[in-house]
Amino acid sequence: MESFGSRLHRATAQRGPLCVGIDPHAALLARWGLSDDVAGLERFARTVVEALADRVAVLKPQSAFFERFGSRGIAVLESIIRQSREAGALVLLDVKRGDIGSTMAAYADAYLNPDSALCADAITVSPFLGVGSLRPAFDMAAAHGGGVFVLALTSNPEGVAVQHAVGADGRTVAQTVIDEISQVNAGADPLGSLGLVVGATIGETGHDLSKVNGPLLAPGLGAQGGSPADLRRIFGESLRNVLPSYSREVLGAGPEVASLRAAADRAVTACSAVIG
Repeated sequence: MESFGSRLHRATAQRGPLCVGIDPHAALLARWGLSDDVAGLERFARTVVEALADRVAVLKPQSAFFERFGSRGIAVLESIIRQSREAGALVLLDVKRGDIGSTMAAYADAYLNPDSALCADAITVSPFLGVGSLRPAFDMAAAHGGGVFVLALTSNPEGVAVQHAVGADGRTVAQTVIDEISQVNAGADPLGSLGLVVGATIGETGHDLSKVNGPLLAPGLGAQGGSPADLRRIFGESLRNVLPSYSREVLGAGPEVASLRAAADRAVTACSAVIG
């Protein structure tokens, strides 16, 4: 069974280093001239999949924007996960789950077990109940060739109070998360299947990402203020493992399919020029 790290490495080599978020919030639906209901949600999501699933490496649906419509919204999410994967894109489901014991195991079963209609190639998780609490997700991912992206250094200003807090051993909370994920990925080739989320707008923080040996999701590019040039400054020698993530910068070009494709092409060209 091929690992997520291997699949991601191949996808970015073939399609370029780009992840595009699918974030159908009310303002964006309105910008597209769509109603803020399940019909508008479905039209939006299907258009993005039609435009991009056969050309970008990763699509990243934000689960919350589907969950707000209840079971019918979840049905749309299930559908676009399936359609995106059938078209060749990897699906990173942005759920940011984090819990302990049987609850974390249930989340893993929902999102990383191939028997689930919500199964994606990878998910995002929160480690702030302790990285060890995420073990059920790591184990499920390993069993089925999935991936897990762990929050480490996020762009929101509130995150600093927790992520930069220093423990008894002198490491920040974020560095502890980074080091624990690095240990799990050690020796993986060409890339480990456990990744980190590191915002593209955080600037230089002094954290060491050199041993992660896994994908580094960099949200915040484009409309959120980050640029491809920032990636070299933030990630340094780990730049080759960065997966740049755009949302509004690409989605705002819709609703025309050709415009969405052109925006994605511009983004991947800009990122490729930096990452190589």
